[in-house]
Amino acid sequence: MDKDCKEVLQVAKELTAKFIETRTVSPGNFAQIFPQVYRAVRAAVNEDAQYAKPQSEKRR
Repeated sequence: MDKDCKEVLQVAKELTAKFIETRTVSPGNFAQIFPQVYRAVRAAVNEDAQYAKPQSEKRR
């Protein structure tokens, strides 16, 4: 697992835990909610990485 994947996993875990702490999500919904949070965080990281690339690399 590369560094970005580990960081995405950690952030998704922390966000889901916060949702449970604030009672936005119940612990019973963890299996349903966590994959959605993970995908959202991963998409945000991937989108950010895309914009961070130099213009010459974006055209490939």
